[in-house]
Amino acid sequence: MWGFWLTFAVKMKYLSLPDNKTRILPFYLAMEEYAARIIGEDDIFFMWQVEPTVIFGRNQLIDSEVNVDYCREHGIAFYRRRSGGGCVYADRDNIMFSYITRSDEVQTTFSAYTTAVAVMLRGLGLNATASDRNDVLIDGRKVSGNAFYHIPGRSIVHGTMLFDTDMEHMLHAITPSRDKLYSKGVQSVRSRITTLSEHLSMDIEAFKRHVRETLCDGEISLTADDVAEIEQLTLPYLEPSFLWGNNPRCEVERGGRIDGVGSIHVNLELKHDVIDDLHLTGDFLPLCDAREALLDHLRGVSLTAPALQEALDGHDAGKWIMNITNEQLISLLTN
Repeated sequence: MWGFWLTFAVKMKYLSLPDNKTRILPFYLAMEEYAARIIGEDDIFFMWQVEPTVIFGRNQLIDSEVNVDYCREHGIAFYRRRSGGGCVYADRDNIMFSYITRSDEVQTTFSAYTTAVAVMLRGLGLNATASDRNDVLIDGRKVSGNAFYHIPGRSIVHGTMLFDTDMEHMLHAITPSRDKLYSKGVQSVRSRITTLSEHLSMDIEAFKRHVRETLCDGEISLTADDVAEIEQLTLPYLEPSFLWGNNPRCEVERGGRIDGVGSIHVNLELKHDVIDDLHLTGDFLPLCDAREALLDHLRGVSLTAPALQEALDGHDAGKWIMNITNEQLISLLTN
């Protein structure tokens, strides 16, 4: 393994962009693909950071992994990646690593990469080790999680490096973390993971320089034309069919009593997290075919207050259901 580490450190070329813009997460996934398919270098590495984002694995169901309502409420993006593994949260304090190598031995490459990252951290005096699966640990607590996938002749490994992060967002944006750890809250998360800022006095930019100087020898600079091609490779990641995958159709029930309106119960059928159908019951007084009127305006709309407000802007729900206001209808549907 140490022999591999020496070769690894010498051969890696750092892949740099022509500007310092922060892009959406799928751009960097497409950049990995571009490096794997177009650039001929044997070993390529680059780092990137994004605004608050959840990224989930190729085979995961979004509703089982991502707290979509929380993400939308707090401006947290969410995307699917092509690699397997679990769901992670990233923000500007979380550095993402990407490693592309000319290898068909995925498992060996993956293990060697996580070991190399642990060795790099030990160079800073940290008690870092690589776990049996896909993590890098400091004093037994997770600081980096990694995943990989393979295309013919190339292996792509990518992962997190927690320099610091928003623990509240990490706790609530990812559904499994919330389910497993909610009773103990943020303190439970902190007992399982650690951040580099807890162990190092250097700032994030100094750490990034250390990573690059330790792992890389030389640079490959992308051009504006390269960026344009990468942006085209980004588009499939944004397709609803890829994002939502095989997420099943689901039903949501909403209901209550509104003074002056009556009781209303709504059964909503959602597909890809947007309203596809609905049914109304209750003792309210419809002024027309309320179901059809609502579907005319709400079908294809996300079940969030801002989206519903936009869809109903310029319309009066009181013309469909006696005495109800747009605000009351939106509160009913989202509460």
